[in-house]
Amino acid sequence: MQTRFVISTHGPGLYEFTAQVADWVQGTGLLTLFVRHTSASLLIQENADPEVQTDLQNFFHRLVPPTTDTAMSYLTHTYEGPDDMPAHIKSAMMPVSLGIPVTNGELALGTWQGIYLFEHRNAPHERTVVAHLG
Repeated sequence: MQTRFVISTHGPGLYEFTAQVADWVQGTGLLTLFVRHTSASLLIQENADPEVQTDLQNFFHRLVPPTTDTAMSYLTHTYEGPDDMPAHIKSAMMPVSLGIPVTNGELALGTWQGIYLFEHRNAPHERTVVAHLG
């Protein structure tokens, strides 16, 4: 069983799509999610307090700032702007696929866990996540 989820983003941040995935799954098996982009990531993260998402975004922005920051001036891949290569670096540091058990049609997530696309680019994008339940 496979499908695709399209997530519209409007800049850097975490975009939860747990509900869409939960509505789609059925049966029992292992759900694999894979983001089809090199400047976005997938995360399972707390979904109770929005400050967690804000802090994660701020941490990774500070860890890997745009190329306009003097600490990143050595980067050469800037064809699409100062967030181009930093977005690729963030994507390389975080998962681009997730495995989640599904039992009797329900995601086996913990109480406060949600599924997020982590957008690393400044411009809006349509991100595609492929889902496979087997």
